Amino acid sequence: MNCIIVEDEPLARKLMQSHVEKISYLNLKGSFADPLKAIELLRDNQVDLMFSDIQMPGVTGISLLKILQKPPLVIFTTAYSEYALEGYELDVVDYLIKPISFERFLKAVEKAAKRISDSKGAAVSQPLAEANDDFIFVKDGTKYVKVKLNDILYIEGLKDYVAIHTKEKKIVSLQTMKSLETVLPSTQFIRIHNSYIVAIQAIDSLDREKVQVSSALLPVSDTYKKALKELIDRKQIGS
Repeated sequence: MNCIIVEDEPLARKLMQSHVEKISYLNLKGSFADPLKAIELLRDNQVDLMFSDIQMPGVTGISLLKILQKPPLVIFTTAYSEYALEGYELDVVDYLIKPISFERFLKAVEKAAKRISDSKGAAVSQPLAEANDDFIFVKDGTKYVKVKLNDILYIEGLKDYVAIHTKEKKIVSLQTMKSLETVLPSTQFIRIHNSYIVAIQAIDSLDREKVQVSSALLPVSDTYKKALKELIDRKQIGS
């Protein structure tokens, strides 16, 4: 795995470099005190994993992750535990509290390696659908399950998996939200959050903050508020 380190503290950066050197399948492409320098490298190089401090002058680790259009997998490092929730919401691989032991570092790297391995294996698990189909097939364990689009209430992202909530059951499948978003017709489904896609016909009520689907009250993130407002304005639902 190609990796980079973004850490403004020299001693912490040196320790991270030492940890990386001990792991044979890690290839360190760069080590930066300045996040802006890291952005330059990421523009022109394939990087699989980024170790990033959170509290840095200028651009924080969280801001850096949000700036990148196609970020690599991220392992956050920090001396403060209060950022753990936000790190989870950004779908980072792990969250390491300084000082970082090699054993804990290796465990985080193994998690990243597994996620990459699973994503490559998921290439054969992409949802199967034709443009005019009213159903898709998704992999559930060792078999493919037919799911009628009209039965879907909403889809929930669970890191490397998705949970497809239907009228009768929940199907957990090794998929990405993006792969499902690609095959689901935009006239029937709308993404409201990094972790949620909802069936338009299943929406009971909504505003710019929350969407009610059956018994579930789902959040709307800032990224998708505009699209939801446009949907309301077009009067495709409601009156």
